[in-house]
Amino acid sequence: MAIIRIKNLLLRTYIGFNDEEIDKMQDVVINLMIDVDLNLAIKNDSVDNSYNYKTITKNIIALVQGQKFKMLEKLTQSILNEIMKNKKVRFARVEVDKPHALRFAESVSVELEATRDDMPASVNR
Repeated sequence: MAIIRIKNLLLRTYIGFNDEEIDKMQDVVINLMIDVDLNLAIKNDSVDNSYNYKTITKNIIALVQGQKFKMLEKLTQSILNEIMKNKKVRFARVEVDKPHALRFAESVSVELEATRDDMPASVNR
């Protein structure tokens, strides 16, 4: 088992439903925690049995930059769904921050998680 973390992935997307947000790209900051069964990859030092975090990052970039989202919750769930497509993923947690969404706050974030039903996660939640 292994925990892969992708920290502070800074992207721009259309996020929001207010008039001043609809046609303006905004920054989002994405943090991922992915629990993957990598026992075979580690044992055999095998790339073929590993989890390609570069590929999932590229998929997330395409997803985020290729769509418009009204709600931060929908964006977060879409990223989580993309991660969970890979059957090696046992558990995933996604947090998406929208910097400066509130006047007196640095950011607002939504965090969602999922566990594969047929595999126990190794993450302490």
